[in-house]
Amino acid sequence: MSAVNGSAAAGARRAFRLLIVDDSNIMRRRIERSQQFDELEVVGAASNGVEALELFQRTDPDLVTMDLTMPQMGGIECIERLVQLKPDVRILVISALADKATAIDAMEKGANGFLNKPFTDRQLNEAIAELIRGR
Repeated sequence: MSAVNGSAAAGARRAFRLLIVDDSNIMRRRIERSQQFDELEVVGAASNGVEALELFQRTDPDLVTMDLTMPQMGGIECIERLVQLKPDVRILVISALADKATAIDAMEKGANGFLNKPFTDRQLNEAIAELIRGR
């Protein structure tokens, strides 16, 4: 979907669909509560990569926040699978794994950004804004 014209009329904004993937319920709720974008609709929350793939196919999100260390299927493998399903999906990795090699691996598999835990609401919103602008 794309805008028919360049007008910035209220209500003409396209809603971006967000899927939150993290094995911590507290972190999933925090990401949902902290994001401050009217044009962003949270369409699902998954606690592991297997659940994320199923929800992804059902909800067709534009944006995904992705933890890396999760049971059943980790974030790196999940990123690869999501990009195979929808090459233009935008993925923000949110992880406590801060080493450069992990970030590079995630980006090579298709992630578009990396945010280290812990993070502030401002850092989260800036990272999400970059993903939205990148679409």
